[in-house]
Amino acid sequence: MQRVANGILVTDEGILLLQKPRRGWWVAPGGKMEPGESVKEACMREFEEETGLHLKNPRLISVFTVLIEDDSHQIVDEWMMFSFLATEYSGTVVDHTDEGILSWQSVDSIFKLPMAKGDYEIFRHALSNHSEVLSGTFRYTQDYTLLDVKLDAVSKD
Repeated sequence: MQRVANGILVTDEGILLLQKPRRGWWVAPGGKMEPGESVKEACMREFEEETGLHLKNPRLISVFTVLIEDDSHQIVDEWMMFSFLATEYSGTVVDHTDEGILSWQSVDSIFKLPMAKGDYEIFRHALSNHSEVLSGTFRYTQDYTLLDVKLDAVSKD
């Protein structure tokens, strides 16, 4: 099972997002965890590699299982996605990244941008200032049509 971690940076400038070239979808910068790395370390490393920015004090806001199913509803891929939220950073955004196009997006535009449908749930949670970690499962077809979402907020207390 693959493990990925991403960072959602929300500042007065907006939300820094990455537009991936394959589908043109917008995502929170992040990527695959390396062996021996914690989810927070992976988030911070991947975010800095893709953006040039060092996240300050990112906090875990969601943990999701992502299932990809074939036409016969057999699971053909599965991964865990850990999302972190930060409101402070240091550094300067890189001019170019091989991962796609970086852009500050307004909070108002987030839900109008093309992205994986499950990501809207993560951004909705990130922008609502909840004290819980949102968890659940996203089920997609192989072409990333969302089949089902199961959500469960877990209190941090």
